[in-house]
Amino acid sequence: MSRASAPVLAQWPQSGWKGGYNWLARGGGSNSSVIRPQDRIDLIIWDNSTNSLLTSETSKAAEMPGLLVSSDGTIFMPYVGPVRISGMSPEEARRTLQEKLNPVLQDAQVQLAFTAGQGNSIDLVSGVSTPGTYPLPHRNYTILSALSQGGGISTTLRNPVVRLQRSGATYAIPAKALFEDASKNIVVRGGDQIVVEQDDRYFTALGATGVEELIYFDRQSINALEAMSMMGGLNDNRADPKGILILREYPSSVLRFDGTGPSKQQVIYTVDLTTADGLFGARNFSVNPGDTVLATESPVTSIRTIFGIVGNLVGVSNSVSDFTN
Repeated sequence: MSRASAPVLAQWPQSGWKGGYNWLARGGGSNSSVIRPQDRIDLIIWDNSTNSLLTSETSKAAEMPGLLVSSDGTIFMPYVGPVRISGMSPEEARRTLQEKLNPVLQDAQVQLAFTAGQGNSIDLVSGVSTPGTYPLPHRNYTILSALSQGGGISTTLRNPVVRLQRSGATYAIPAKALFEDASKNIVVRGGDQIVVEQDDRYFTALGATGVEELIYFDRQSINALEAMSMMGGLNDNRADPKGILILREYPSSVLRFDGTGPSKQQVIYTVDLTTADGLFGARNFSVNPGDTVLATESPVTSIRTIFGIVGNLVGVSNSVSDFTN
């Protein structure tokens, strides 16, 4: 793998990760709320008429708290019957109810307040300081506002990913991309569920490096040089900087025989960190999720081991350094 081949290899199909990031286009709405089924409506009807059908001589207000908006979007009003108010703003609903009531009580006035139900609320499921169900204050409420209301994304999450579940579909975006691009700050809808999780992509570090373990992605993409740094660098006494291997397995569905993709499922990329060409190539070569990055051992290490054994057996005193000079 070299500086010249890195751009070509970058065009090859993705491997090791079946997921992907897809996000909705930003839309907008009114700053007022919209009444939905399962919301609760509190009505107060004021009537100063002497022979009012709703009020008494001692009280000129009839209170009807906690009216449930039915599944067909209606509430029941005395002397009027079912009135459809779903999809209206609170002020539009108040005017509609007022108009329906006027033929019966000409001087009556309607006062309306509503409490959001499930259809007008969102769920912050995980990844924020205070998960829970939150009512939407208006139709222009954005996902960043929702995350802020939940106390913000937990600082303990590694490279957090925001997932939105809506109408049976799931959308995902890295939190960093959401913060950086205002066009990604979409408007949420009633019934949305938001899950914030840490990135579960990883590569495996093996060989003569500082660590041998699964290393999780802490950013959107990682190049080969960054991967070596995350692995703790090369072991000065063991590693061969000419023999950094990146093992990758492609699905059979992406195999190509025209040079536009891998011709075999199992591919090994070799990186030589002792040349400028190899260093620039490594910087431009991305490590994919599921890759294995292997730092091979230097041949000198094997010579040291052999001479150490022989020296212990027969008393050889020459050092490997002398032998290799």
